[in-house]
Amino acid sequence: MKLVDQVVQTFRVVKLFRDNTEKINNIDYSPSGDLLLTSSDDDQIVIYDCEKGTSKRTLNSKKYGVDLIHFTHGKNSAIYASTKVDDTIRYLSLHDNKFIRYFPGHTKRVGTLDMSPINDTFISASADKTLRLWDLRSPNCQGTIYTGGRPVAAFDPEGLIFAAGISSETIKLYDLRSFDKAPFNTFELNKEKDCEWTGLKFSPDGRTIMLSTNGSTIRLVDAFSGSLLRTFTGHMNNKGIPLEASFSPDSQFVFSGSTDGHVHVWHAEKGYKVSTLNGDHTGPVQCIQFNPKYMMLASACSHMAFWLPALDQ
Repeated sequence: MKLVDQVVQTFRVVKLFRDNTEKINNIDYSPSGDLLLTSSDDDQIVIYDCEKGTSKRTLNSKKYGVDLIHFTHGKNSAIYASTKVDDTIRYLSLHDNKFIRYFPGHTKRVGTLDMSPINDTFISASADKTLRLWDLRSPNCQGTIYTGGRPVAAFDPEGLIFAAGISSETIKLYDLRSFDKAPFNTFELNKEKDCEWTGLKFSPDGRTIMLSTNGSTIRLVDAFSGSLLRTFTGHMNNKGIPLEASFSPDSQFVFSGSTDGHVHVWHAEKGYKVSTLNGDHTGPVQCIQFNPKYMMLASACSHMAFWLPALDQ
């Protein structure tokens, strides 16, 4: 089945999980797409089986809280940011629920975590106005970039460069082999007036950079020239919260949650609204991601919803 407008419009919720009592703050698929990992403000980590459509395990991080959870390259370990005690990043074995390593250094809340697609490197960006580069094998920070403003960041799909969005107006591109030098490219955009950038992602084909916000706009920027290609609007965000936006694996569609509980879909290249999907979410849909391998969408408020296309249509 090919992902086209008509298929996207038939997506419906086939499974709704109520494992959490507070909002789910982050979701992440395993690279093979068979597992989904979530972190929540209720300090729970839940692992879902995407093939069976079941929740597999629940782990707790009561002492430190949990946010921005990400699989490392295996299915058996994860990294996440703390919400209590301090701003240390934690590396957890999911297999036996034990910490493998801590990554101290940030002095304010971490707002971005991103795992390299090719190796054990990951980046973090924090309200302390720094961006840090780490290696899973060492507790010591591999490098720090002082951004002078609140950063968001992500690796490109090849894992050779990373982009930092700073102060909701500047994108800087760094080469991983020489990140301690100046960025090799800087794009200046018009400063956001009514919102802030809260997330940055490259499209899977590496050609565009998407900037999600805590307002009701999503920006799409050319990854090579820095020109603003598109602004997606029409979804609701009247609470000033960071709503995740995500690409489909073929980079064709952009999905975003909404504070009214709906999921909005646009055509990435042409910019038009493809569909508004109703998933019975009772609160703002803060997390949304398309499975990297299967024709499946996941969205989350305090409930977790699995979506599939209606095959009979």
